[in-house]
Amino acid sequence: MPHLHLEYTANLSDLNADVALMRMNNVLVGSGQFGAEFDIKSRAVKLQTFKVGTALAERAFVHVKLAVLSGRSAEIKKQLSDSLLAVVKDLCEWPTGVEVQLCVEILDIDRESYAKTTVGV
Repeated sequence: MPHLHLEYTANLSDLNADVALMRMNNVLVGSGQFGAEFDIKSRAVKLQTFKVGTALAERAFVHVKLAVLSGRSAEIKKQLSDSLLAVVKDLCEWPTGVEVQLCVEILDIDRESYAKTTVGV
């Protein structure tokens, strides 16, 4: 725990997903909210097919979902969201002439029903 999902549109060619995930993982470790660095699982998906609104203008987006075990206060979730958004803002040179929306969403995973184990090593 936690699980971080990064989705970004394919027209953001300067966005390096590996760098983005490492930077966000480091922010999460630094938050002190999670037990061990290896508890953080992150992944990125480049979206080849997408639409933003109805206008014909070129647009793009980066959407980060962070799923954490339930029980954290709204203040802590806001701190996590603001910290991740600051990382996303600084990920790359954003393309000129393209409206890019950046957003972060914090989701609760029900603590009572969550199950996890480790195998191997």
